[in-house]
Amino acid sequence: MTQTVVSVGRDAAFKEIVLLMDQWKVSALPVLEGEGRVVGVVSEADLLPKEEFRDQAPDLSLSDRHPAAPLPTGRIASLRARHLAELAKAGATTAGDLMSTPAVTVHADTTLAQAARIMARLGVKRLPVIDRIGILQGVVSRSDLLKVFLRSDAELAAEVHRTLAPLFPQQDVTTSVADGVVTVRGTMHDRRLVPVAARLAHAVEGIVDVRMDLTEPDTLSR
Repeated sequence: MTQTVVSVGRDAAFKEIVLLMDQWKVSALPVLEGEGRVVGVVSEADLLPKEEFRDQAPDLSLSDRHPAAPLPTGRIASLRARHLAELAKAGATTAGDLMSTPAVTVHADTTLAQAARIMARLGVKRLPVIDRIGILQGVVSRSDLLKVFLRSDAELAAEVHRTLAPLFPQQDVTTSVADGVVTVRGTMHDRRLVPVAARLAHAVEGIVDVRMDLTEPDTLSR
């Protein structure tokens, strides 16, 4: 994560938020109160309605949009609520009114894989990292998640070897890594361990792919 984090309070003005985003080249800012507790996040998406609806209000007549296939009543209500929220943000001038809340956050012990899944599922680019009482500790971004793929092949190979060694005591198995792709070669006596080894190797942060090139021992030659 990045520990140097720019943030704002509830009373931060719209223009101040835009200036900070431009200055720090970020797409979202945590909103803090008190001793640094995260209460929300204001993002570019929260700011855009002010420009989007500058010369028009959201169209709330959703039931007439698809006469051949009318929208379900529940869907219409949901869309209207969303448009009303966007209209409210179009008139907002402070972070407290603009922010999305509750903030989507993670803890310092959240794995990179878990953070990546949260970002993908919710479509966010940055996640505030908080401690057990909600105080901001840093921010993890998409670029932070991608940094694991900068690890050298030698470093990855050493970690994969340490990870798989308990599975292959006294067995003729080697591991190598090229461009982040690990290849496990050799002879494995228990084929049931192959998928286990593959999962363990893939769990090493920075591994791009896993290739298993394992054979069974030649019992006939004994």
